[in-house]
Amino acid sequence: MFDDLRELYQEVILDHGKNPRNFGAMDDANRAARGDNPMCGDRITVYLSVDDEGVIREATFSGQGCAISTASASMMTEIVKGKTVDDAKELFQSFHNMCTKDHCDMSAHEESDPDAVERLTVLSGVRQFPVRVKCATLAWHTLNAATTSADEAEPETVTTE
Repeated sequence: MFDDLRELYQEVILDHGKNPRNFGAMDDANRAARGDNPMCGDRITVYLSVDDEGVIREATFSGQGCAISTASASMMTEIVKGKTVDDAKELFQSFHNMCTKDHCDMSAHEESDPDAVERLTVLSGVRQFPVRVKCATLAWHTLNAATTSADEAEPETVTTE
């Protein structure tokens, strides 16, 4: 059963990697940030349209990256649409913890958005491969920078705990 689950997760990552959702620059974005992972060569720009109430109405990304980086960005843009900037920041922190810590409590998000938690769990396996953590979290670091109107997001040095 574990092999079937792993295969499913790989299929989801490959699907988003080959057919990314919300890919392309957004002409009417009012927030954007660039991220770069020099270790892997991933480069991404995240574009957001945030309304006056702080709700992310649209999210897209452009750039190039490995399958994990592209899949993560694709899933992220689907998940954050309709969420507040504060909710997106909380999801960023939870996703980062899920990718870097052995024990991460996602229960707060499971109540409010169980679908998002389930989809993000697909990428939690990168925790076993520290060099791939940056690939999975690059889009999220960049989103976090865009929510604070920063121009550029560089992924932090990540170590597994």
